Amino acid sequence: MFELLKLRKRHGYQAVPNIRAAKLASPFRGFPILKCRHCIDHCQICIDSCPTGALTRSPLSLDMGKCTFCGECSRSCPAKAIQFTSAHRLGATDRDVLIIRDEQSPADWEKQAVTCRKNIARFFGRSLRLRQVSAAGCNGCEMELNACNNVNFDMGRFGLDFVASPRHADGIVVTGPVSRNMAPALLDAYHSVAEPRLLFLVGACAISGGLFAESTTIDRSGLETLSIDLYVPGCPPHPLTFINSVLDLIGRK
Repeated sequence: MFELLKLRKRHGYQAVPNIRAAKLASPFRGFPILKCRHCIDHCQICIDSCPTGALTRSPLSLDMGKCTFCGECSRSCPAKAIQFTSAHRLGATDRDVLIIRDEQSPADWEKQAVTCRKNIARFFGRSLRLRQVSAAGCNGCEMELNACNNVNFDMGRFGLDFVASPRHADGIVVTGPVSRNMAPALLDAYHSVAEPRLLFLVGACAISGGLFAESTTIDRSGLETLSIDLYVPGCPPHPLTFINSVLDLIGRK
């Protein structure tokens, strides 16, 4: 017993102490900066290099809901008009907000990305239980969501937890592009959650279909009829991206 206590003391406090102020190292690709003035006329190199069609021209814009953050557009652009920062707070409550345009800064974008509605803060501000549904995901987003509960990120300290049944949950977290086989199961899980309920789309696949958007085995028709409360882009999103986005949504300081 004493040996266990000594070991625990030696380990110290391993969780990220201030999850709001935490920063990620530069290799992490986060919020993109677009500089249209650097673009070369009639250049299509970055657009042609994008595997998900996240980039458009006239004016140059990047849809984070489609982006896999592979960095190929930044590497291939001869004018270096696209650069990824390490800013990881990427969640948004409005799908259109995920479309990044000319020279938007991460700090200015974050201020209007997530809107905390009063009823969400009142119902879920102190405790939020979520059921995660992998709708044909590759396990990338699922593994990062699992990491949210580990000793480093410990989102349970904020009253956020994943539960085993939608009947015990306040909302559904969807990962994966939603295959035909999973579409009915996803709707069943969603409607099994008592109202008021929340719905989060996590990862490029869940938000837009990602790399599989044009696949004939995808069925997003049911999902598109539901009200989405939070979009968390990435491929996969970092645990800090997910936790901070949820805390913004429920109004936790």
